[in-house]
Amino acid sequence: MCGVVGVVSKSEVSPMIYDALTVLQHRGQDAAGIATCHQDKFHLRKQLGLVRDVFRDTHMVGLRGSMGIGHLRYPTAGSQDRELAQPMYVNSPYGISISHNGNLTNKDEISQILTDENLRFLSTDSDSEVLLNVFAHELQKQGTSSPTQKEIFKAVRATHKRIRGAYSVIFMINGVGIVGFRDPFGIRPLIFGSRENDLLGPDYMLASESTVLDTLGFNIISDVEPGEAVFVDKEGEMFREACIDNPIHTPCIFEYVYLARPDAVIDNISVHKSRMRMGEALAEKINKLKPDHDIDVVIPIPESSTTSALQLANTLGIKYTEGFVKNRYIGRTFIMPFQEKREKSVRQKLNPIEFEFKNKVVLLVDDSIVRGTTSRQIIEMARTAGAKKVYFASAAPPIRYQNVYGIDMAATTELIAHNRTEDEISELIGADWLIYQDLEDLIESAKYGNPSIQQFECSVFDGKYITADIDRSYLQKLEETRSDDKKSRKLN
Repeated sequence: MCGVVGVVSKSEVSPMIYDALTVLQHRGQDAAGIATCHQDKFHLRKQLGLVRDVFRDTHMVGLRGSMGIGHLRYPTAGSQDRELAQPMYVNSPYGISISHNGNLTNKDEISQILTDENLRFLSTDSDSEVLLNVFAHELQKQGTSSPTQKEIFKAVRATHKRIRGAYSVIFMINGVGIVGFRDPFGIRPLIFGSRENDLLGPDYMLASESTVLDTLGFNIISDVEPGEAVFVDKEGEMFREACIDNPIHTPCIFEYVYLARPDAVIDNISVHKSRMRMGEALAEKINKLKPDHDIDVVIPIPESSTTSALQLANTLGIKYTEGFVKNRYIGRTFIMPFQEKREKSVRQKLNPIEFEFKNKVVLLVDDSIVRGTTSRQIIEMARTAGAKKVYFASAAPPIRYQNVYGIDMAATTELIAHNRTEDEISELIGADWLIYQDLEDLIESAKYGNPSIQQFECSVFDGKYITADIDRSYLQKLEETRSDDKKSRKLN
């Protein structure tokens, strides 16, 4: 999970990109970067940290140009290295930089080919650098010093044929323009829009979420379709073209559960409304399983579960209240790289309002349960605050499998639901009762907003990977890199 943005304008773009990155900060806390092009000269600033810490006035002054791209990174495989921050850049041909959200599942294979055939030089083990060099190589093969949209789209089509996995990506080609495209399944989101720039003509923006366009006053044109490419040249002319035959639209359902902001609309599906429907479905399941339940109050785990929890309470006809005060200066614990840091951050992030718990049967609602340690700590807080009983509801089904398409969720062995029953999970987190969303209800909660989407990427729940290249050896290798123990050894 990362955040990407690209802008072509008649005026300076770095302030717009900075503002866009602040809106997308929830998609990556590890590193931030902006690259711009001014009169064929490339400017770059990237560093570990939040947007507000990475960019100072002196940096912004140096980021000149009327086109540029930005990136927010969250730590993949626990690696906190400035060299892995994006945008990344190669100077052949033309000078090309990349902002990428996703994960290439055939990265190792492509890296070997690029290295063995001396096609490109790689300086990191990042799949984004691999993607950058594949596209640069395909563009170079067009044999022109100033590629047109036709040649750029041809390079995109060739890139699709060489890579597999999830990728919503924006490239900036120095002195030419920016091009953004999604993988053939449209797993990770990408949307674009325009706004009038006085009498100078339209500005164009591509971004991970619609909220960026809304906030900066852009009119949404469309989501970038699976396999489609959108190119905006330096003069502000926009072109779009389908660059793959027979795409199968399969967006990641976890975007609707947790990753995206609630005010986002992804693939014409309102994240807020989908979370409302998740709450309704959970309430119906509770009424079915425990029609005589003794729940006194519903309390959300802020913030991504708030919408589902409120709708659940309304459907059940019981009290809803905010029982935890959130410290908004602590980042999202889900995307923190180490268990010790996550546990410490939970205590720093949430503090219970005691009288909302005292002598009550409390139903806590969270968006999902990953490792279970956060859930266990929160349940302990509720009991310490005086709750008589603590029930726990997850708006998502049990997470039992690794994600291979850009979410560094956890090693399989660290997922609390892997090879455990719901009763065993309930005991481990200390809940008096645990209820999970059914996968069918989760899918319907999202699909209702756009019936034309026939399927979603749900591998963390069902273990079914839509790219046909995921085997046991791939998952085992991923397992080894994702464990907290492996991450600690890597940094030491």
